[in-house]
Amino acid sequence: MDSFYSKVLLFGEYSIIRNSMALAVPYQLFEGKLTFPREKKDRVDGELRAFCQYLKNLESRGELLCPMDLSSFEFDIGQGIFFDSSIPQGYGVGSSGAVVASIFANYSTCSEQECANLGYLKNVFAQFESHFHGSSSGFDPLISYFNSPILTTASREYQKVDIPKSSGEGAIFLLNTGRPRRTEPLVNLFLEKCKTESFENLCDNVLAPITNSCIESFLSNDKENLFKNFRELSDFQFKHFGPMIPNLYSELWKTGLEHDNFYLKLCGAGGGGFLLGMTMNLKEAMEELKTHEIRPLYRF
Repeated sequence: MDSFYSKVLLFGEYSIIRNSMALAVPYQLFEGKLTFPREKKDRVDGELRAFCQYLKNLESRGELLCPMDLSSFEFDIGQGIFFDSSIPQGYGVGSSGAVVASIFANYSTCSEQECANLGYLKNVFAQFESHFHGSSSGFDPLISYFNSPILTTASREYQKVDIPKSSGEGAIFLLNTGRPRRTEPLVNLFLEKCKTESFENLCDNVLAPITNSCIESFLSNDKENLFKNFRELSDFQFKHFGPMIPNLYSELWKTGLEHDNFYLKLCGAGGGGFLLGMTMNLKEAMEELKTHEIRPLYRF
């Protein structure tokens, strides 16, 4: 069975809920695939069994959005199949998205045309991944399934995009906080805050445009404006997304904004997992961040 990679949401965390653009890319450091144990085991994978039951319940109510061979899936679960994964859970890199993509790829009976339709699959994946998070956009599984960068436009169209190839002293990087987190409570907190008109206006009229500018600058390889827009995004999140920033990293985040050597932003829901950073001089930034685990994503 094929492997499916993790993903990184470069831009669009939370603002995608308010109809901003979003850009996510596959991250091939981590991967997972459905596999059978080398030796027969009596115990079945409880998470896969629960997910299979979730799909069967949808099917029985006539609500399943795509045809699935659930009999084969259930049989394989009984034979000990499990999702063998190096993708850390609770780190914002799409562990559940890779599971959904893998199960769909192996047990869907959709037509070839449907399997290539991003809009159709996004809705299917949203329904599937809701089992894990309570609600889902379906975006993460798309990245894993196609193993391609995908852009979500403000009008909710999904399209594959090419990432500019570049090299240089600057970089976008991941910083590992070493602390897993749960997505659902943080998203619920954001939705609750959006019930206040002032916060809703901030997200719609400040956060969303900054996010869109980051994406446009990144895709056009406009490094100078990307760095400026990234700083604005970092500053906005520092001021307004305090509960999503891990307590131990708030001071480091502030230091980056004050020294302008690197900037940090959330990577997904926040609260732990990875943070996303940007610097115009990776060597200097890594020296300043030498006590932290840094993984460069893109050089420019």
